[in-house]
Amino acid sequence: MPELFGVPLDARLAAVCIATFVGGFMRGFVGFGGALVSIPVLSLAYDPRLAVAAMTIVGIPSLFQLLPDAIRTSEPPIVLPISLAILLSAPVGTWFLVIASPALMKIVISALVVLMVAMLARGWRLEGHVGRPVLFGAGVVSGLIQGSAGIGGPPVVAVALSRPGLPVQQRGNVLALMTAVSVSSLFPLWYFGLFTRPSIVMGLLLAPVYLGSTYAGSRYFASSGARYYRNAALVMLTLIGFSTLIAAVRDYLAS
Repeated sequence: MPELFGVPLDARLAAVCIATFVGGFMRGFVGFGGALVSIPVLSLAYDPRLAVAAMTIVGIPSLFQLLPDAIRTSEPPIVLPISLAILLSAPVGTWFLVIASPALMKIVISALVVLMVAMLARGWRLEGHVGRPVLFGAGVVSGLIQGSAGIGGPPVVAVALSRPGLPVQQRGNVLALMTAVSVSSLFPLWYFGLFTRPSIVMGLLLAPVYLGSTYAGSRYFASSGARYYRNAALVMLTLIGFSTLIAAVRDYLAS
């Protein structure tokens, strides 16, 4: 079987490219869902450790693109405690990713996708007062999920959008927190040796697919995507979550 720096050039790569394209298009289409689509498919096709590392690489370009807006419009009293909690807890999540069996982690990742989709369907909001303990707790949960499964965004986005404030401030908080979520994975993945040659090659292969489809989705659906197609996106994410969960459980029982 032909390979490219350790990455097999087979049907699995084609399936992963399709999932990444759909994930990127959904990210630009309705504003969320990129990692929720891509990581469970990539994890099932290859390995959860490769999936989290590769998709972390895929998300690096967006950090530089969105960071100026995040710095200019975010609220430090909100962003800083959550970001600190994310950065402290993400290594623990990555440690769990390293020590757990790949078959078990496939189940965990798919189950977390289903849980995150439920949060999205609920409206990304928390009820009641969102104080500092809630901020820090959400950051811990997000860091653990990001470190272990690479999909730690929804918990902190739920908190950010629950805070009162102008839309521009809420957006700035979300951008800043998603930057912290993405950055939190880099050092733990490097420390535990998960940035292997196959994961780096996979990330570099998928990055243009993801960036291109994100641009296409945002250009075509920016004005009405979130309004008219959000429910369809949630249905798609639910189907992907449950289908990969069933497949992961089947593989686990067969191993």
